[in-house]
Amino acid sequence: MLKWLTGKKSVTVWAIKQIDDGLLHLCGQARIEARGKRSEVLSQIASGCFEGPVNMASNGLILNARQFAALIPLEDLELDSHGTAHWQGRIWDLAQVPQRCWTFDGRLTVQRQVQDGQVVLTSTEDVSDIRRQAHSSNDPGVVKFGIYGAEEHPLLTPKEHEVRPAPSHSNRSREWHGDDDER
Repeated sequence: MLKWLTGKKSVTVWAIKQIDDGLLHLCGQARIEARGKRSEVLSQIASGCFEGPVNMASNGLILNARQFAALIPLEDLELDSHGTAHWQGRIWDLAQVPQRCWTFDGRLTVQRQVQDGQVVLTSTEDVSDIRRQAHSSNDPGVVKFGIYGAEEHPLLTPKEHEVRPAPSHSNRSREWHGDDDER
């Protein structure tokens, strides 16, 4: 009852991870606990400057609002049965973002999957930059053969005719002294 008197109430929103041309990467519904009045939180959300915790409705994870491209009040985004959304006077395709991508900081790409005879878009991490860097670097399967120590400084590499002295320490501590034989 106090929440009603003070005007503090949670705001239910759609959490959007990324906005592409005609495509929304949708994480799902979330709740924002209003620190101030609900109208103040709604105006912060509308202007895109809300900062604070976002409680994901599906599993209770609490994420930072900076993880999302947009937080859209539930009544401002309308979903239809064709996998599209109506928002800001436009029709948007939807891609479902799996939980593992909710905290991913890079770009997302879309994969088409068929579920129950219907095409569903699923977001996944864009790793094309990582692949590009891996292909441009030296092939890790290339092995250089050569003379051992040929690239080392001559004072560090022993000559073939030199005999190395035995190490100064011995393994005496590991030898069995036969103490048990006297019993």
